Amino acid sequence: MNKTLVAAVAALPVVLTAVSAYSADVISRRNVIAEQPDQRGGVRIGYLDCTIDGGVGYVLGSAKEADCVFSSTVGSEPLDHYTGVVRKMGVDLGFTTRSRLIWAVFAPTAGYHHGSLGGLYQGATAEVTVGAGVGTNILVGGTSGSIHLQTISVTGQLGLNVAATGTSLTLSPTE
Repeated sequence: MNKTLVAAVAALPVVLTAVSAYSADVISRRNVIAEQPDQRGGVRIGYLDCTIDGGVGYVLGSAKEADCVFSSTVGSEPLDHYTGVVRKMGVDLGFTTRSRLIWAVFAPTAGYHHGSLGGLYQGATAEVTVGAGVGTNILVGGTSGSIHLQTISVTGQLGLNVAATGTSLTLSPTE
């Protein structure tokens, strides 16, 4: 029994790394249909791919810088760049290296203009990292509330961390 438990715990980072790598591979090979409705009646207009700086989580939270790129699935729109800050308030213990978050972006119609994703998104995060780890983020918001990020996104990261927090992401368009 103890050997099985030790083997399962030892295999966990390998499994989580494989899941993260597979998810990143699937996302990079996506064939996206521009007008793909979600349950709320919106249209998928693209993907927001964010690289989040590593850092230390203190008992009550953390703040990390983010660099994001929006890729449109509508027409031949150029890439749109954003900077941001991810703030977590709650239990956030440990450290992580740079991580990656990818969200599907939905709008009421199939249009997009520069800076549309700017604003404040709020929600919750749950992460577990032992070597390699994954997390789930539930964030809703934006400048006008008309454009929103996919309700759930998966994070891949390296480090030693446990987090269950209220989370905010503030995005600002870059020139």
